[in-house]
Parts: sequence; C-alpha cells; structure tokens
Amino acid sequence: MGVALVAALFSGLVGAVSALVGGAIGTLSGLAYAWRAMRRDAVEAKQAYQAQLLGEAYKFLVTVLLFGAVFLGWPGVAVGPLFVAYALTFVVYWAALLKQR
Repeated sequence: MGVALVAALFSGLVGAVSALVGGAIGTLSGLAYAWRAMRRDAVEAKQAYQAQLLGEAYKFLVTVLLFGAVFLGWPGVAVGPLFVAYALTFVVYWAALLKQR
C-alpha cells in the first residue's frame, strides 16, 4: 500500500494502481505456492521435496500468467511501480522468514 502511495506521487493514479497490481501478483503467486506446497499428503521427505518443487512451479506459472494478462490487457501500465511492488512482496516474505530465526 505504501508503494502505491509513493507511486501516486510520481506517476499519478496509473502508477498507484500499477503498484497495487504488482503487489497483488506477488501475493497471489505466493498463495499459489502455499496452496500446492503445503498440502498434508506428503509424509516422506521425497514427497515433501516434490511438493515444494510443484509449489514453485505453480508460483512461476501464476506469475507468468498474471504478468502476461496485465501486459496484454493494460498497455498503459506503469512498469516501474508494477515491478517495484512485485519485488517488495518478496522482500517482505524473506524479512518475515529471517525474523522468525
């Protein structure tokens, strides 16, 4: 949300909405990963590893599809705020992981 406010100052409404969309792409791809990778059906280490790999594949696929949809459906998207907000979703994710240690 903060990125959208900063983007609004520099790029107006288009920048703010682009930042929100970028953050949503990062969030939705992370949810796709969690949905697939954290299933309870993996009882052995090999199954858990395969579930993680499938989760990453789902995350990548969702990311590509959503970015493709944005670029095909919205030619006037502000690319800078879109990618900055997307990248910051991962910074927040990794910061949360490091804080748990």
